[in-house]
Amino acid sequence: MALKIIFMGTPDFSVPTLKGLIEAGHEIKAVYCQPPRPAGRGKKDRKSPVQTFAEKAGLPVLSPKSLKNEQRQNEFAAFRADVGVVVAYGLILPKAILDASRFGCLNVHGSLLPRWRGAAPIQRAIMAGDTETGVAIMRMDEGLDTGPVCLEKRMAIDANMTAGELHDELSQRGADLMIRAIGLLERGELSCSAQNQTGVTYAAKIDKSEARIDFARPAVEVHNLIRGLSPFPGAWFEAERDGGRERIKILKCEVVDAGGTPGNVLDDELAIACSEGAIRPVQLQRAGKKPMSLEDFTRGFEIPKGMVLD
Repeated sequence: MALKIIFMGTPDFSVPTLKGLIEAGHEIKAVYCQPPRPAGRGKKDRKSPVQTFAEKAGLPVLSPKSLKNEQRQNEFAAFRADVGVVVAYGLILPKAILDASRFGCLNVHGSLLPRWRGAAPIQRAIMAGDTETGVAIMRMDEGLDTGPVCLEKRMAIDANMTAGELHDELSQRGADLMIRAIGLLERGELSCSAQNQTGVTYAAKIDKSEARIDFARPAVEVHNLIRGLSPFPGAWFEAERDGGRERIKILKCEVVDAGGTPGNVLDDELAIACSEGAIRPVQLQRAGKKPMSLEDFTRGFEIPKGMVLD
């Protein structure tokens, strides 16, 4: 028997789960997402990926700024859904929302709970140098990702994997796992267990100040920062250019066996010294330009050996 579902999500990460629920034959009573936001050069309001997908699928879409008022809560309850499915929605769900559906709300979370509760689990896992992560299906409660875990799937993090690559992998794995969870819920076979109270870490939202590369850190840490912030917001340094300074993002790099004063360019192939070892950019991006290979970058932007970057 198909379940009646309210789906709640906003970014690209959420779309595969919504698509999977539709393909599995479940009845999507409504789709909730955050309101359109100003974006692009013209700063015109842009619909979220979930809203765009849902409207094309002919689903009713609601995008309230908050769910804290009674009218919005009554509106939600009136759908009489069996379960709410939440994937990177971006708004806090009050108890009245969590309790409105027959089976409560299930959430796709991009880490192995209780490690990396919070807003940026994918980026934080890579920035911390974790070698393993995964995706969890959690029954939501009023805490910050503190609810019992129903299912999880582990995966290794490759040493050169970026946050963007891990995001795409976990997005699909999370969708597959949620479809499995909903199937178990239909049959009355979904069981969830309380999270371990040891090993709890919090994945705070990425602050813009973190994106500036500090070459006084070891090369391995710089490498993890770069891939953890790639493609967005992108870790960056500044270099002299035509009497001024230009901000340049490094989207991919490699650790190389070299050394010197942190920030110094060590050779003609842009090896940059760190406090321990060095990194060499593999993919870079200038302001207003598309990402490019190191070869293409150096063809149009000279950073000579001996220059100090910061």
